[in-house]
Amino acid sequence: MEHRTVRDALAGITILAVANFVAITTEVLPVGLLPQLAAGLGVPESTAGLLVSVYAFVVAACAVPLTLLTRRLARKPLLLTTVVVYAVANVLAAVAPTFGVVVAARTLGGLGHALFFSVSIAYAARLVSPLYTGRAVTLVTTGGTFGFVLGVPLSTSLGAAVGWRWSFAVLAGVCALTALLVARLLPPVGVEQVAPGGSPHRGRSRLGIVVGTNTLLFVGQYTVYTFVSLLLLATGLTEAAVGPALLVFGALGIVGLWAAARYLDRRPRALTLATVGVMVLALVVLGLALPQRLPVLVAAAVWLAAFGAVPAAFQTLALRARGASADVAGAFVNATSNLGIGLGAAVGAVVVAGPGLPALAWTGAAAMAAAGVVVLVARRAFPRDPAR
Repeated sequence: MEHRTVRDALAGITILAVANFVAITTEVLPVGLLPQLAAGLGVPESTAGLLVSVYAFVVAACAVPLTLLTRRLARKPLLLTTVVVYAVANVLAAVAPTFGVVVAARTLGGLGHALFFSVSIAYAARLVSPLYTGRAVTLVTTGGTFGFVLGVPLSTSLGAAVGWRWSFAVLAGVCALTALLVARLLPPVGVEQVAPGGSPHRGRSRLGIVVGTNTLLFVGQYTVYTFVSLLLLATGLTEAAVGPALLVFGALGIVGLWAAARYLDRRPRALTLATVGVMVLALVVLGLALPQRLPVLVAAAVWLAAFGAVPAAFQTLALRARGASADVAGAFVNATSNLGIGLGAAVGAVVVAGPGLPALAWTGAAAMAAAGVVVLVARRAFPRDPAR
């Protein structure tokens, strides 16, 4: 792949971005459909929120072991398998007669997701020469951002209009088309050779701090975001309006992605601290403002715009910690992100069933504030100079 630029590899990068789109949409689809899922399956809304937890815990438990077990397998067939698994999982959810079958479908999807991101990010890097790795990875992960921007809101609107099962069915079709694109058009890459020897202790320590902080941030995020549809409905917004609202919020996440692209290579510590601070403040305001519609919508917009910077920032910080190979570092970020998602959804379910929606926002803010304290104290893991 010597001297191969992003333009040379654009077709493959685009296909990987589309695959990221369906991956993220599959993961968070239940978030916008909680009321319909709960009503259709005969379970409380807090129980329906556990569909996010099940998926995330499977990813958290399996990402690193599966990445290590499959590191010698051909990359293209492995990536194709994960996309096919997404399609099958969504078909199973669409036709599921009971809540238990939906849980099984989400478990299957989680197994595919556990492998997908470490494979896809490393794949993007190998499509281009090392000089262009950063740009290639950024373009591929942008597909995931558009999963939030378009995939989830459109699926939510479809579910509100014709039923939640159609959201899963249509997404299964998109996954199948993506699998066809991967099979026909994605160029193969070689299997990366595993270098002998371990990582320096300092690098492992930094990596541990980064991924631990990542866990706290995702706990805070998904304590609230799993039940964002309930927060919006509490302001008097109609079910039909939830999808468009999520579309706007998702689009605002591009602001955070832009900030990461602009400052991550120049002022990573300042970017991380500012991002966490803005999210904490926005969630506190959201909790205080409920059920007033306008301030809740503004606070949610600010919170979700800031969160757009988090995935790119922590993926980059994990790689710069130099505590593991790139694919294993990515697997740790994937695992801890999903551990945080699962814990956050579970915590949110308890809060919704107990203290109620305002406490949901404050609980999320507290977890994020704890992450901010770690960033403030751990200067070596979160350095001012990206070269350190």
